[in-house]
Amino acid sequence: MSLKDTGQGQPMSRGALMEMLSKKIERLPEFDRKFFVYGPIYLGGNAAFAGLIANSFYRRALNVTQGRFTSSLPMAVLPFLTTVALYTAAVSNPLLSGDLNCPTCALIRGALVGVVGGGVYPILLALPVNAGLAARYNSTPMPEKGNILRFWKNLSKPIVQKMYAILLLQALFGTYLSSKHFDIYLKLLKLPDSESEELHD
Repeated sequence: MSLKDTGQGQPMSRGALMEMLSKKIERLPEFDRKFFVYGPIYLGGNAAFAGLIANSFYRRALNVTQGRFTSSLPMAVLPFLTTVALYTAAVSNPLLSGDLNCPTCALIRGALVGVVGGGVYPILLALPVNAGLAARYNSTPMPEKGNILRFWKNLSKPIVQKMYAILLLQALFGTYLSSKHFDIYLKLLKLPDSESEELHD
């Protein structure tokens, strides 16, 4: 029987399945319930921290001392929101809709969200934010047109190397989070369908 089948062998719609599993979440132990609901926020918090670290590295490399708040705010907020949204779209919602039944797939998705949202994206975001500030305040000589790509590549290489540890930690935390969420999902499936009759009418 597939996860989208009812006990009578009738297919259950995605909406009905999401509603059923969402209601079951309320019957989970408190730790599991909070971990499932707030887990993506913790991953997003790590991404915000990674954004601040990447921002700090680029500020030092470009000798930027001005605009500390204006560069730090987006570097914390945007990675946080992006990571939470990515995890919800790639892991949480597919689990609740019965579209993610492969534990390995869940782990890979969690790891990728951790790396992309909490590592790669903050690095890519920090570069233009601080390049703009450096150009505005003339904190470091800007490259000539023919050397732009080489300049930013040489500037970013040591920063990316310093961020390797953060990328690894984000991948591990994303993997751990998706692993726990898949375990909680399996617990949801094992809970009795006390309200299933309403959904099948």
